[in-house]
Amino acid sequence: MPFQLTNDFIEQIEQLITNRDGNALRETFAEIHFADVAEILEELNFEDATYLVKLLDSQTTSEALMELDEDFRERILSNLSPEEIAQELQEMDTDDAVDVMGELDEEVQQQVIGSIQDTEHAADIVEMLKYDEDTAGALMAKELVRVKETWTVAGCVREMRRQAENVTRVHSIYVTDKEGKLIGRLSLKDLLTAAEKTKISEVFIPKVDYVTVHTDNEEVARIMQKYDLEAIPVVDEDGVLVGRITIDDIVDFIKEEAERDYQMAAGISEDVEADDSIFQLTRARLPWLVLGLFGGLGSVYIMQGFDEALASFPILFFFTPLIAAMAGNVGVQSSAIIVQGLANDSLRGSLFNRLMKEVGLGMINGLALGFLVIIFGLVVGQDQMVSLTIAISLLSVIIVAALIGTFVPIILDKRGIDPAIATGPFITTSNDIFGIFLFFYISKLMLGF
Repeated sequence: MPFQLTNDFIEQIEQLITNRDGNALRETFAEIHFADVAEILEELNFEDATYLVKLLDSQTTSEALMELDEDFRERILSNLSPEEIAQELQEMDTDDAVDVMGELDEEVQQQVIGSIQDTEHAADIVEMLKYDEDTAGALMAKELVRVKETWTVAGCVREMRRQAENVTRVHSIYVTDKEGKLIGRLSLKDLLTAAEKTKISEVFIPKVDYVTVHTDNEEVARIMQKYDLEAIPVVDEDGVLVGRITIDDIVDFIKEEAERDYQMAAGISEDVEADDSIFQLTRARLPWLVLGLFGGLGSVYIMQGFDEALASFPILFFFTPLIAAMAGNVGVQSSAIIVQGLANDSLRGSLFNRLMKEVGLGMINGLALGFLVIIFGLVVGQDQMVSLTIAISLLSVIIVAALIGTFVPIILDKRGIDPAIATGPFITTSNDIFGIFLFFYISKLMLGF
């Protein structure tokens, strides 16, 4: 039966913490899954959660810490000594340990590394900290099962048993040469069915997908998704096997990227959460609001330049929000499709063909919507020339907005800028300005003011 977190249970835990009943707390948490432990910790206040982390066995709390909200985990870590943090890191896989180390000050990092008793584990953490944050080298775990092509099946099984003690999940068995270079993978079925004296070189599979330590995380995610991999090995510049990346790490990365892109599309320039301070939230939101403000002021300036139009045809004023809204909507739709295609690496063909496709799509949508505007004008008794002017303006604005929504994210991507920026206020604001200008310019040509 799944664990159910209730208010009564939380109150019981809080009472045991108040009484400092360590034995009862250890007994209570003995059979609780680490993910549920993390959920409990987040329901407690900071002091009680820290007390529990210090009290419980590191095998439990190390896993639970990785499930916590990052800000909450940082607060708990700040109240632990370097020796206590080292105990937690010793129970973690290297990729998780590196994530935690990245949240510490450099001085504390040095103290923690010096307190880790497993010197090999500490050296692996130090090595991984040298890689750029968004690369496979920083995302990988050093724990894996590797065998050498010169071993026999019997010797291979003995060595695998020894290595597997430090590996949480054995997704794959990798084969290396004498220098440690990755040359293939080993099927468990082939291993079990081969004679004990058979050499690994006779049964291993030479074809294996891999990435280098400098491969971008997005490329790693694309490769694993394309080939439906649960894990992928990582090699250094010389082809030496140095680690592996598992599907759970990639899922976490994809989730973080999706959250960041969603916030950027909404006009939030930094990764923030609802519980962050007012200053952090303001700093993340204000830049795009300033952009929107200047965009609005630009629209006002454009409308002032066509004051004669508003004097002769005041009805045009009431259609201005419609034109601006349609321009923004079409631009966001086009840019969202392009950004998604860039993220999935599914965008094919030349830029010219893509733009022509958007022109065709814009014309179809524009003609349909323009026809509805004309029908609306007939129903309300509006001057037919005005209705036709609005319909043609709408058609033109939709085509231009579609082109901008397509062109901008592609250009940003080619220049190494995150194209997700193009799905938010940037596109909306720019299309508002272009839309209003086109509307009044076309109206001036057709209505003759």
